[in-house]
Amino acid sequence: MVRILIVDDEKEIADLLEFYLQNEGYDILKVNSGEEALQIINNHKIDLAILDVMLPDIDGFSILKQIREKYFYPVIMLTAKVENMDKIMGLTIGADDYITKPFNPLELIARVKTQIRRTKLYNKDIEPDSIDINGLYINKNSHKVNLYGKEIDLTPLEYNILLYLAKNRGNVISSEKLFTNVWGERYLDNNNTVMAHIARLREKLNEDARKPKFIKTVWGVGYIIE
Repeated sequence: MVRILIVDDEKEIADLLEFYLQNEGYDILKVNSGEEALQIINNHKIDLAILDVMLPDIDGFSILKQIREKYFYPVIMLTAKVENMDKIMGLTIGADDYITKPFNPLELIARVKTQIRRTKLYNKDIEPDSIDINGLYINKNSHKVNLYGKEIDLTPLEYNILLYLAKNRGNVISSEKLFTNVWGERYLDNNNTVMAHIARLREKLNEDARKPKFIKTVWGVGYIIE
């Protein structure tokens, strides 16, 4: 599902955007300040951002600059300002579109769809650089893992186990296949290494051993992230 971040300190506008975008089937994250926006940006997978320029703490241009230091998803600037220099500045920094208030919600929806369509066409053969699974965020570039916004300290081996299961999300991975692909060695039937590392990984993810949320055991078969 496409996830859209809405950043606007005017609650009525943010709620209006959320209503229209949710009706189109998009997953919405909505915040009212720049600080909240940066926390979401750094800890969640975002597919498109609608960013107000005038915020109470950090202006939209500064947030846009920080987005463009790491990410390439579309950003639509939303503002009451109509000066051409503001539009030029936003587009120069890296905004993909610019809409002034008041606006027609249906026009904004159309522009959102255009940006998402362009992104999908451009990135259709590019593997994403991050994986987001219900609050578990894996950044493949930095090799960092965040759980509900808090960084989890994993060993390189634990990270590789988690990444392999996440990349094969929805598929049951046997202990043999996991060991062969992560350790790069021949698996022996009496090898309990995988089980021990899965247990340690679950512990770091604060998993309930009886009802794990992320790494589930399919008894007699292997492990799966659903």
